[in-house]
Amino acid sequence: MLTLLKKTSIYKNRGKQAKREKFYVTRSFAVLCTLGFGINVVLSACSASNSSNAIAPTSATNTSTGQNVEGKVIRVGYQKFGTLNILKAKGNLEQRLKGQGVSVQWTQFPAGPQLLEALNAGSIDFGHTGEAPPIFAQAAGAPLVYIANQAPNPKGEAILVRKDSSIQSVKDLKGKKIALNKGSNVHFFLVQALKEAGVKYEEIQPVFLPPADARAAFEQGTVDAWVIWDPFFTAAKQATEARVIRDGEGLVANREFYLAAKPFTDKYPEQVKAIVEEVEKADAWAKANVKEAAAQLSPQLGIEVPVLEEVLERRPSGVQAIKPDVVSYQQQVADTFLQLGLLPKPVKVQEVAKVQQ
Repeated sequence: MLTLLKKTSIYKNRGKQAKREKFYVTRSFAVLCTLGFGINVVLSACSASNSSNAIAPTSATNTSTGQNVEGKVIRVGYQKFGTLNILKAKGNLEQRLKGQGVSVQWTQFPAGPQLLEALNAGSIDFGHTGEAPPIFAQAAGAPLVYIANQAPNPKGEAILVRKDSSIQSVKDLKGKKIALNKGSNVHFFLVQALKEAGVKYEEIQPVFLPPADARAAFEQGTVDAWVIWDPFFTAAKQATEARVIRDGEGLVANREFYLAAKPFTDKYPEQVKAIVEEVEKADAWAKANVKEAAAQLSPQLGIEVPVLEEVLERRPSGVQAIKPDVVSYQQQVADTFLQLGLLPKPVKVQEVAKVQQ
């Protein structure tokens, strides 16, 4: 089973002969391995050989191995696209904190579930995910706090089929193989889309793959459809002429959340405030400078500028405080997963949300 290992050396002196005995304290983090339906695992395959679900960061610019000693290092986890990417590219957070002797370490993750596993293990302090990952992480006991969220972006995720596919609507997905990332925003989106079309979740064949593997399977025809978010959605659509049979408009909110480890928020509230303020500035700058933002992000993300321009043009701007209606929506997402048997126990989102009335 996937675990994050935290090794701690303990040395004991025995008389004149100082024998050093090294004990390794292994803390298992099986957060998402326990969240399954039937024999399918929702968030992480419980097999160390399944590299596509590894919880280690993917080719990060800086892995977050540094310790947050007295608040001198802020360890930020990010995914492939989002306002945090823009903030990283501009370097404004580093500039703001430099005078305080605080540095920033950035670690890239393939998706939200892996990012929150790292947060739970104490490897990062702050990060961003979609709606579903924090719900599963909360159910597994992760010490997270909802800090803020982006404006809803329902058109930023979609169900794709190949241009020559016979599938014309969500109803046609019955009995089909559908690729999606486990426990991500698109998981809830797929559930809602199927419900709208009158197709039971049990009537499809979910194939859980991270974005890169899912695109390969999609292009090779080993899956019939792919549920995916931006920028992967737009990149695939532009490159393969894939057809959209349903996006999230009128169905889901598709919010991006900013989350922090509770110990970090409790001890360093001013640093949390600084991050959010710089995220707000980066978000506003990107909306006003789409072409420049796309040009800055392209080399960082390895995604072509035209793709990023389309994504940025479509993406609503605005970093918002957590409001009661957002918590209510998140609770709806959590309750839906519980009803489907995807959560091991009920969760109360209110308990981990920094709500502003």
